[in-house]
Amino acid sequence: MNAAGLNALYHSTTERTLRVWQRLRGSEQVEQGNAYDPHKFAIGAGIQPVMSAEIIMLLQELAHIGRGDPLADVMPQAAFHFTFLPITLPLWSADEPLPAQTDELLRLWAAYQGATVVIRDLRLVALPGQLLLAGIPDEKSVALRQQFCTQLLASSWGEALRLRHASTPLPAPFWHSTLLRYRAQCLPEHLQAFFLERQACHYGDVSGTLTLTKAIYNWAIAYPLAPADKSTN
Repeated sequence: MNAAGLNALYHSTTERTLRVWQRLRGSEQVEQGNAYDPHKFAIGAGIQPVMSAEIIMLLQELAHIGRGDPLADVMPQAAFHFTFLPITLPLWSADEPLPAQTDELLRLWAAYQGATVVIRDLRLVALPGQLLLAGIPDEKSVALRQQFCTQLLASSWGEALRLRHASTPLPAPFWHSTLLRYRAQCLPEHLQAFFLERQACHYGDVSGTLTLTKAIYNWAIAYPLAPADKSTN
């Protein structure tokens, strides 16, 4: 998907979410469980870029407004990341060894470790129970992800990758960081207002070097998996 198509997708996603919020007005506090075990670890690739002052302020404001709300889950600043490609569902406990075919994954990943990913024109995108910081990748980043995805599909990790993307395209089109998850049908009115006030704001660009990790859903706990690393920690 080119930049114009991705911009249109972000816009249409937010417009669809605004219609959901309007339809569900008054039922925002209907609690839902987590979509997956938040304590299990998954394997995925991404970047942890340096945060600009604008992004730091955005996260701080979001943490402040969500403070004391047990349904609000704001990404910790130290865990700030953008996903490059999620590879598996969250399947492992912290001390559980990874499967034997991890060696094959590390060999494939060696060609990508440390490559730079650039994501530009960051803006907030709304889902019914989430706020994303999303942007437009450069052509090199798009090509790298497509190549890695193709190689994984042809490997012993192909089935795990398909299961991880059972409900989304492969690879998923968004290039984003999930700043807020809310365990209800949609965001409450004060968080909806937070988004609407910042919907037209731009948060610049980010870039970072790719890493492969074994991490929980928001990377608050993450262990790097280096190509030369034969351990499964």
